[in-house]
Amino acid sequence: MAGRSTESTYNLSAVTYTHRLFTALAVAATAAGCAKNETAQARGRDAARTVKTETVRQTTVKRSVEVVGTLAAVDQVTISSEAEGKVSRILADLGDRVTGGQALIQLDNEKQQYNFDQQKAALERTLAQYGAPDPQHLPEIEKTPDVQKANADLVQARQAYDRASELFKKTLVPRQTLDDAETTLQSKKAGYESAIQSAKNLRASIQASEASMKLADRQFRDTLIRAPFEGYIERRLVNLGELVKMQMPVMAVVRVDPLKVTAEIPEKMAPWISDGQPVELHVDAYPAQAFTGKVSRISPAVNTATRSFPFEALVPNKDALLKPGTFARVHIESGKADDVLTLSYGALQYRYGVNRAFVVQGDTLSARELKVGDRLGDRIEIISGVKAGEQVAVTDIEKLVDGTKVSVK
Repeated sequence: MAGRSTESTYNLSAVTYTHRLFTALAVAATAAGCAKNETAQARGRDAARTVKTETVRQTTVKRSVEVVGTLAAVDQVTISSEAEGKVSRILADLGDRVTGGQALIQLDNEKQQYNFDQQKAALERTLAQYGAPDPQHLPEIEKTPDVQKANADLVQARQAYDRASELFKKTLVPRQTLDDAETTLQSKKAGYESAIQSAKNLRASIQASEASMKLADRQFRDTLIRAPFEGYIERRLVNLGELVKMQMPVMAVVRVDPLKVTAEIPEKMAPWISDGQPVELHVDAYPAQAFTGKVSRISPAVNTATRSFPFEALVPNKDALLKPGTFARVHIESGKADDVLTLSYGALQYRYGVNRAFVVQGDTLSARELKVGDRLGDRIEIISGVKAGEQVAVTDIEKLVDGTKVSVK
């Protein structure tokens, strides 16, 4: 029993010794590694980083407005038919470019032709009765054939009455002859007045017949539906052989030159933008091309929901590259100019929602939190955080930290 106990104690002592030995070696290795890291970090802190710098500049900036707008047609209309009939010909279709007055759709016009011919014949008959070649050359009422004949009869009756009156005074003719002459004179007066009235009625009939003929002619011409202005066919709404009623939409036409862009000017910039100012547009379809136009209208009232003023600008579109309904980025140079501090955009370090710049103070970098304003090309406006004339690092920005030792290149 005693022998077994001694052997067990020996084995336990050996294990304990071995464990302590390995633990001591591990601690020594860890301490050596930490010492090396601390040495490397110290060397990193002591080593000066070479950087390039630039000076914070104060410049005069002419303010501009950058907004997103929508392109729209200045003129866009859905054409409705002013006549009834079946579609006999379709003369223009979707996407076609048309000129003002160009025929688009022809309706069957046989009935309108008959009506026009009837009204024309009625006018010609009335003109013949009046004794006129056309409605534009109507003679005076007193010079119409019937009036002239009635006037001649009246003159003859008056002369006969005057002779009978002289003869009666000389007792050369009986009273009956004078009475007959007077009766004839009164009859011819009534006939003359009747001829005058008939001529007036014929003149009115000519005017009515002319109006009826013009209306029939208009109804006939309305069977040929035309474009109201130059543009493109946006939609065709009827088919060949379809019966078209009055006021039924048949086609939609849109004018694309010029187009207008509609957007809103921020309230604070409204006083420095006026009619006639140039604008510059960019669209996604042509990212490398700039389109120019001019401000044409500005609303006098602010949009209370956005605190902005709606405006329109006309943009020439001769080659029809721009399309109505698309979005455009609009740039407007205003009349406002401010003195501001600027830095290269590449001098900013952006992390966790904060913009910083590193100002060189002696041989050390000092991190400054910045409040920035508008982007100005490759530079940016600085509202606060640095001062004019300070030197700011512009190289290896993402690797810089506060307190870094530097040497300026």
